[in-house]
Amino acid sequence: MAASLAACTLPLMAMAQNSVEATVSADVVSSYIWRGQDLGNVSVQPTLGVAYKGLSLSAWGSFGLMNNSHADYSTKELDFTLKYTVAGFNVGLTDYFSITNGSDPKYFLFKEGGAHVLEANLGYDFGPVAVQWYTNISGTPDRYLNSEGKMKHAFASYLEVSAPFRLITCEWQAAVGIVPFDAKGFYADANGFAVTNVSLRATKQLNITPTFKLPLFGQLVANPSTQKFYFVAGITLGI
Repeated sequence: MAASLAACTLPLMAMAQNSVEATVSADVVSSYIWRGQDLGNVSVQPTLGVAYKGLSLSAWGSFGLMNNSHADYSTKELDFTLKYTVAGFNVGLTDYFSITNGSDPKYFLFKEGGAHVLEANLGYDFGPVAVQWYTNISGTPDRYLNSEGKMKHAFASYLEVSAPFRLITCEWQAAVGIVPFDAKGFYADANGFAVTNVSLRATKQLNITPTFKLPLFGQLVANPSTQKFYFVAGITLGI
């Protein structure tokens, strides 16, 4: 994965030299909660990315450290995101690839029948508030069998509004996410308009030594659609 990402970014590095920014980090979380859905227990979630003048390419993964009692939950995931940001506006494309317990999908099977989902997103950061819209545009997991017995894409979508703020000694972010229309099972129990994510996250830098700081975060997540409530804690290691 690292070799492929490096091959894609070498031309940019050759042109921009020190102007290219790199990101290497890893989160260790008590549970993997995504858009209000429970996708796993204790997990390591690494990130590797490069950015140049608003254009970024990143790889993100999740690997569960414990056996999950829910056989249909994803325990391994690898996502690639290409994104462009300018003056608060951003547009992106993400390829999701996840492995559920007991399944063995082939990564390089991109046609129908594979485990990839391609999602497009569009957003704008107003400063006090940021808005993001996400829609699946291809992938077998987004397909469903209609009343005529034909396979159709659900174009499952998700809209999130978030607001960052600082309080006392922590950085906070409040967010509300909705599924605007029937996602045909892609978002669990969202059979129409549904509020799936109401969350509050706080991050604090722990001063381990004068030169080493460790970001610690905690997040409360409620999913009114499924009547579930979660608390997630984690740490971030990175450069």
